[in-house]
Amino acid sequence: MGDDSEWLKLPVDQKCEHKLWKARLSGYEEALKIFQKIKDEKSPEWSKFLGLIKKFVTDSNAVVQLKGLEAALVYVENAHVAGKTTGEVVSGVVSKVFNQPKAKAKELGIEICLMYIEIEKGEAVQEELLKGLDNKNPKIIVACIETLRKALSEFGSKIILLKPIIKVLPKLFESREKAVRDEAKLIAVEIYRWIRDALRPPLQNINSVQLKELEEEWVKLPTSAPRPTRFLRSQQELEAKLEQQQSAGGDAEGGGDDGDELPQIDAYELLEAVEILSKLPKDFYDKIEAKKWQERKEALESVEVLIKNPKLEAGDYADLVKALKKVVGKDTNVMLVALAAKCLTGLAVGLRKKFGQYAGHVVPTILEKFKEKKPQVVQALQEAIDAIFLTTTLQNISEDVLAVMDNKNPTIKQQTSLFIARSFRHCTASTLPKSLLKPFCAALLKHINDSAPEVRDAAFEALGTALKVVGEKAVNPFLADVDKLKLDKIKECSEKVELIHGKKAGLAADKKEFKPLPGRTAASGAAGDKDTKDISAPKPGPLKKAPAAKAGGPPKKGKPAAPGGAGNTGTKNKKGLETKEIVEPELSIEVCEEKASAVLPPTCIQLLDSSNWKERLACMEEFQKAVELMDRTEMPCQALVRMLAKKPGWKETNFQVMQMKLHIVALIAQKGNFSKTSAQVVLDGLVDKIGDVKCGNNAKEAMTAIAEACMLPWTAEQVVSMAFSQKNPKNQSETLNWLSNAIKEFGFSGLNVKAFISNVKTALAATNPAVRTAAITLLGVMYLYVGPSLRMFFEDEKPALLSQIDAEFEKMQGQSPPAPTRGISKHSTSGTDEGEDGDEPDDGSNDVVDLLPRTEISDKITSELVSKIGDKNWKIRKEGLDEVAGIINEAKFIQSNIGELPTALKGRLNDSNKILVQQTLNILQQLAVAMGPNIKQHVKNLGIPIITVLGDSKNNVRAAALATVNAWAEQTGMKEWLEGEDLSEELKKENPFLRQELLGWLAEKLPTLRSTPTDLILCVPHLYSCLEDRNGDVRKKAQDALPFFMMHLGYEKMAKATGKLKPTSKDQVLAMLEKAKVNMPAKPAPPTKATSKPMGGSAPAKFQPASAPAEDCISSSTEPKPDPKKAKAPGLSSKAKSAQGKKMPSKTSLKEDEDKSGPIFIVVPNGKEQRMKDEKGLKVLKWNFTTPRDEYIEQLKTQMSSCVAKWLQDEMFHSDFQHHNKALAVMVDHLESEKEGVIGCLDLILKWLTLRFFDTNTSVLMKALEYLKLLFTLLSEEEYHLTENEASSFIPYLVVKVGEPKDVIRKDVRAILNRMCLVYPASKMFPFIMEGTKSKNSKQRAECLEELGCLVESYGMNVCQPTPGKALKEIAVHIGDRDNAVRNAALNTIVTVYNVHGDQVFKLIGNLSEKDMSMLEERIKRSAKRPSAAPIKQVEEKPQRAQNISSNANMLRKGPAEDMSSKLNQARSMSGHPEAAQMVRREFQLDLDEIENDNGTVRCEMPELVQHKLDDIFEPVLIPEPKIRAVSPHFDDMHSNTASTINFIISQVASGDISTSIQALTQLFQIESLAREASTGVLKDLMHGLITLMLDSRIEDLEEGQQVIRSVNLLVVKVLEKSDQTNILSALLVLLQDSLLATASSPKFSELVMKCLWRMVRLLPDTINSINLDRILLDIHIFMKVFPKEKLKQCKSEFPIRTLKTLLHTLCKLKGPKILDHLTMIDNKNESELEAHLCRMMKHSMDQTGSKSDKETEKGASRIDEKSSKAKVNDFLAEIFKKIGSKENTKEGLAELYEYKKKYSDADIEPFLKNSSQFFQSYVERGLRVIEMEREGKGRISTSTGISPQMEVTCVPTPTSTVSSIGNTNGEEVGPSVYLERLKILRQRCGLDNTKQDDRPPLTSLLSKPAVPTVASSTDMLHSKLSQLRESREQHQHSDLDSNQTHSSGTVTSSSSTANIDDLKKRLERIKSSRK
Repeated sequence: MGDDSEWLKLPVDQKCEHKLWKARLSGYEEALKIFQKIKDEKSPEWSKFLGLIKKFVTDSNAVVQLKGLEAALVYVENAHVAGKTTGEVVSGVVSKVFNQPKAKAKELGIEICLMYIEIEKGEAVQEELLKGLDNKNPKIIVACIETLRKALSEFGSKIILLKPIIKVLPKLFESREKAVRDEAKLIAVEIYRWIRDALRPPLQNINSVQLKELEEEWVKLPTSAPRPTRFLRSQQELEAKLEQQQSAGGDAEGGGDDGDELPQIDAYELLEAVEILSKLPKDFYDKIEAKKWQERKEALESVEVLIKNPKLEAGDYADLVKALKKVVGKDTNVMLVALAAKCLTGLAVGLRKKFGQYAGHVVPTILEKFKEKKPQVVQALQEAIDAIFLTTTLQNISEDVLAVMDNKNPTIKQQTSLFIARSFRHCTASTLPKSLLKPFCAALLKHINDSAPEVRDAAFEALGTALKVVGEKAVNPFLADVDKLKLDKIKECSEKVELIHGKKAGLAADKKEFKPLPGRTAASGAAGDKDTKDISAPKPGPLKKAPAAKAGGPPKKGKPAAPGGAGNTGTKNKKGLETKEIVEPELSIEVCEEKASAVLPPTCIQLLDSSNWKERLACMEEFQKAVELMDRTEMPCQALVRMLAKKPGWKETNFQVMQMKLHIVALIAQKGNFSKTSAQVVLDGLVDKIGDVKCGNNAKEAMTAIAEACMLPWTAEQVVSMAFSQKNPKNQSETLNWLSNAIKEFGFSGLNVKAFISNVKTALAATNPAVRTAAITLLGVMYLYVGPSLRMFFEDEKPALLSQIDAEFEKMQGQSPPAPTRGISKHSTSGTDEGEDGDEPDDGSNDVVDLLPRTEISDKITSELVSKIGDKNWKIRKEGLDEVAGIINEAKFIQSNIGELPTALKGRLNDSNKILVQQTLNILQQLAVAMGPNIKQHVKNLGIPIITVLGDSKNNVRAAALATVNAWAEQTGMKEWLEGEDLSEELKKENPFLRQELLGWLAEKLPTLRSTPTDLILCVPHLYSCLEDRNGDVRKKAQDALPFFMMHLGYEKMAKATGKLKPTSKDQVLAMLEKAKVNMPAKPAPPTKATSKPMGGSAPAKFQPASAPAEDCISSSTEPKPDPKKAKAPGLSSKAKSAQGKKMPSKTSLKEDEDKSGPIFIVVPNGKEQRMKDEKGLKVLKWNFTTPRDEYIEQLKTQMSSCVAKWLQDEMFHSDFQHHNKALAVMVDHLESEKEGVIGCLDLILKWLTLRFFDTNTSVLMKALEYLKLLFTLLSEEEYHLTENEASSFIPYLVVKVGEPKDVIRKDVRAILNRMCLVYPASKMFPFIMEGTKSKNSKQRAECLEELGCLVESYGMNVCQPTPGKALKEIAVHIGDRDNAVRNAALNTIVTVYNVHGDQVFKLIGNLSEKDMSMLEERIKRSAKRPSAAPIKQVEEKPQRAQNISSNANMLRKGPAEDMSSKLNQARSMSGHPEAAQMVRREFQLDLDEIENDNGTVRCEMPELVQHKLDDIFEPVLIPEPKIRAVSPHFDDMHSNTASTINFIISQVASGDISTSIQALTQLFQIESLAREASTGVLKDLMHGLITLMLDSRIEDLEEGQQVIRSVNLLVVKVLEKSDQTNILSALLVLLQDSLLATASSPKFSELVMKCLWRMVRLLPDTINSINLDRILLDIHIFMKVFPKEKLKQCKSEFPIRTLKTLLHTLCKLKGPKILDHLTMIDNKNESELEAHLCRMMKHSMDQTGSKSDKETEKGASRIDEKSSKAKVNDFLAEIFKKIGSKENTKEGLAELYEYKKKYSDADIEPFLKNSSQFFQSYVERGLRVIEMEREGKGRISTSTGISPQMEVTCVPTPTSTVSSIGNTNGEEVGPSVYLERLKILRQRCGLDNTKQDDRPPLTSLLSKPAVPTVASSTDMLHSKLSQLRESREQHQHSDLDSNQTHSSGTVTSSSSTANIDDLKKRLERIKSSRK
């Protein structure tokens, strides 16, 4: 039993999987309880059970299984993750639950399935249930059907897909099992409830008894529409709403809903397609041509049988349709005509949209056949044409229909009108746009005046239908001229019309009135009526039409109504309107005189023909006044102009009168209702005067006014023909010039190109050059509007002329036509009343196309030509194609009827001879250009076959096909291509070429569309299969196209479409969809009114191939695509952009420029993290390649699209390198301003730069490297750390570039590698560079090895990864390299390591060949002998390294940087032997050299320093460095050894853990040879840090505080014992002196320093011989100089003076009288009492051979004190002036000076002031005055005198006496390194460690914590010495100072630690000038 109950202890999930059924039962029960308790659907608890749910339902034990099913049901209902289990659980339910005998189990199983459907997993459930229908077990089948039935009943037909169920129904009805048949019957009834009669056709073949039973059941069903009773989770709100409505009793939405639900299922969709072409009788085509009608009938009957199939499979029906068409058109037997028509009907019904491509051929034939009177023929034809109409669009067949409308036969006219009426019923307002309605209305208006009543009635019906469909507002403008009677008739018809939308008829009608129509300012029905009234109201008075209309329709949306009359629609129509309105009859001269006299003063009329010009002039003036005052409505324009034309009329000789006359004409035209009749009166005269020098301008003004009144197209035509009918060339040229101008002002709409062309040709042939020039200018202006197609008319001109025309066109290229400024106001009214809408731009642009003359070429496409094209011999085929090309070429522009040509050409597209295929493609391209937008009707039969050619294996053929498709799409727009299944069928073909080209094309086109036909969804399944295609390019293109499909279809539809995929594929595709969702571009905005009409309806046909205006004269505002040239979509793929970029008119390009002002990098929150996750999760390609493949580039492009400005991205991924340069320049500009953005996109920027590394163009590479330098400088300033992902996708490619042959590039790359160490740890860089040493490129190997050496040198051995041993072994391999440079680099690197690590190197390297080993040993020996100058040289050769300090700073930056560790770090990074010059950081080294070299040449590294953004910061610390004497090689080795070992320990010192740091330091001072390396400055800073740390009150708060203090104490002792004794003594003295000087210093600090000194004194007896006494005495001298005895006595404690005496005493005791020989380093021994003191001591010790008491020493000292020399006074003053000159102590100094003057009133301070500037002198005097006033209490005076920073430090000249040559009798030199050491510290203080200043707080701020003394460090000492040295330089310009004289015995003050930059700059200037 014990064993049995073991499971009780197990956790629930393990119980559920236990082998004991009891355990499982208990597990399921517990799980059920858990599931019921969890409230949060997203709780992580659910995920634990994910894998177990299938086991719950498939348990082998029936009892346990029941419990499992209960638990599973609760799980599915509540768990967020349940959806993931759908497939496995449902299949488990089907196979293991539905076969259970227990009804409860089955119920639960069904419930689980339904619950899965509820949680949106319907498709997966349905799939599993349908699979279950194939099970052998009838029980399972029955249960599956029952589940499907319940699901359908509850969720409705929208959720449960009926098609797959209906497919299997017949099979279920045939089942042997009665239970299955019964269940099938039930589900059939349920399906019928939802889709009614659509179910009949699929079930027509089942057993008749069963069918009868079904019919009986069906009849019983309620007729009301079914509604779902259960909803998906996402629809539950809807359910709640419905319940509310029902409870309210109102089934408000019912009607609407039925309407929506019922037509949901189309019976056609449920049917299986049947293939009939193969079933045609073999001899069908012969029989159909047979002479006997019976045979023909047989053939037709065989087709009739086949087409009874309700759904036909797509195929090539061209021949069959052709045969049937021939019968309809030509057969004499009417019975056969009817039969053929019936067959066509059957084909159209069975094929639906797939028949569309043949519609164009058949429609004209059928319409013309309506001449038959026989009713059965007419009926058959009507059925045929109606069926055909449904397969295509009205737009596509409109041309054919309109052509037939002019037929003379009334029956044809009648039937065509009726057909139009029926067609209109199928349309909606959006599919019947104005552009389409207009030509139909025009044709129908002719018919309503026809003599035959049936024709009139049919036309009324058609117009009535149109009225009903689109509403009155849209139709009224076309009915303006219809009289009231007819208008009423049309309205009457309109009311009778029933629209074809099932129950929606009434609704649709309402919709027209009440629903806002797309693109229009929707008016309600009432408003519509009102408009009508407005428009019809002014009918009676024709003259008043325009103003009345103006009042009637207020302009919409403040948009200037289509200038030039809203394009086509407006213009031509209005032209008609205007002519009818203001066409006046010609009035006789008498009537005119009568009318004129009524409005003009009588004198005026009398004097008109006076012979005195002055009288005529006066008369004109009166005339003008009268006209100005006249009211528009009262002005008799014709009468007035006839008066003006009266003798002398236009022959007026006086120019003043003439000018006035012309001006009046202009006034009349502007102010009155000026008709064309009036214009006719004056135009001739105006043209005659236009060339007149004096009157020409007035004539032009008058013409312009007339053009405004009578429309430019009419005026221009009149004027030009008049000008060319006379001989005067001046008139001709001026007329053309006027026209050029007028076109710019009025826009181009309505102008008749043809009319001008002939005149322009005449002008071009003129002998007068002015006329020719004017003609060419006019052509230039026309070119702006018409585009390149204009040139076609002039191709036969002479070459010279043609080149002039081309030059003019060239000039115009890139310009966009100006917006029209005239021709707006007068006609805005009619324009507005047109109710403009989104289609308008298209219409406008259509103009130009309409204006081009089109030739009919169908007669030239003879049957011989067609048979030639199809000949077996390829040469003959080629001849045929050549002929076609010739015909098209000759015709230039052709009409859409091209006979049999499409079929012939289609055959050639799959010609075996590829040359012919290409030729055919070229012809098709020509055809598109020649036919213009009308080519759209050939898209289905010719366009789609071109797409098939995209699958050709030859690259050039594919390219030609793509060009052709693009040429076609440019003319047709995309709608025709996307409609129907043709495109999806192409995509279905598993041809990788076809797929990638087609997807690429779609990716380019889709983003430009505003909407697409719904058929686009058909392509999605094939798109998904492309995503998993085995061809990488196809996958890539499919991924690119994905976001654009989503943009149109939406994520939901796309995700739903994945339902049919295999589970593995589905997950992958869904992941891609998620990704695409992020990158999904926005749909292009509809062109705004402003841009859509850039030139008043004139086409922006710029740069389009002939006559390709707006791409979309497509009749459909469901999809009014923006003209890609006008409204560039933001989501446009960059490829499309670059292709079309040129075509954009200026508005857009302006906009583009504005867009560039925004940020270039968009900060996407967590964007970078997401990208890294994607890369980790392998959702995207890992950035790893040898050369970048396209998919990488595309991936990067996609990733960038969301976070890089669109225009920049286009530049970045442009094919032209100059654009890359541009992009880099922009990125450099934005680097500083967009730091966040740059860091947010850093991974992408670096990846893009790696792509640039693969470019061959050097300029791009240089620019990229330049950018990288700036980038890494910025990143280090921003304290950014590269992520692993960024580093690994960038560094390897950068390392490759280190092997570039060009020096300058290598140098840049090395500089970048250096800077990278500031943002990425050197130890991680190491492996990348190590990888670079394996390259085949020897230069790269050498450079990488050298770089490794530099890393080791700078960071010590710990950078060697994975271990120093492995790394060195790899490096050592290269010693044997065949390339000399590589060998050397390897040797040098190992020597570097040897210098750091000593002999251990040999161990690490392992075994080397003898030859290599000897080379290495030789090299090591040589390096040991090398003088110190060499390393410096070496340093110069390497790119600057800014690592030491910065890297430490980096380590510290993030840690809790305690004072000590940071202080030590600095110390560490500066460490090294005083003499070790080459450790000086390289930038600094170079600068020193520059100053050193007198020739003043600038090193080439200097500019780089500037680029560091460190600007002039280097300058301050440059000191004139004495010539470096050769130092013994011994120093060299020791030094580098030290540096590296210290660096080695740095990482530990930098640790956040104090004890680790201290331990590391102790370790360091354990090694004596190392400890001795520490210089004075370093030791001073170190001791300062340690003591500060011991005193820090915060340490006591730490847990192990005491422990820390003890450790530090120990460390201090170690430092004192192990350091170089001279250095440590010196350091302690300086530290003591500083601490006593600093006012803020705590007494404890000084006390501890003194304790250290005492310890040193105790050690002296043992160490005296190793001490450099001269230096110690110098330091004591300085100390005593700063602290004379009286000052020391003022100290609170007596310790300092006692400490000093003890020290001196001990030294004297140990050295005896010899001590006096050690004062060699002191210049002026009188400055301090040191010498006197020592003498006194010696004396005492001589006298009393024992030590004297302190007291006596003191007495002796005080005696000497009295003799204090004058020098001492000077010194004291110098000290005071030094203080005044320093920034901090200036007040203190002035106070001391004041005291001093008070004390020694006779003291002479003049010498100190005379060398300083006037400013300084007045500053000192003012300061003293202020103090005096303060002291005397005369009130405070502000002392904040603005002393300039330059003055603060520099203006105190040091007395000359303070500087004198330092002799060093010991022959020892104090080398420059001492100062370099201090300089380093100084530089660090000034933030000069090549990282930003704030990288590390300056030491002083680190130390100035409360209770921590601010102690001036050795830096300050150096500071004062520097200033003295500088001044000495100035004073002794010519004195030959000893080269090592760098110490001056000037006193030390605690001056500013962050030295003032300007001040230092100034010094540098001085140094420089002193050099010259």
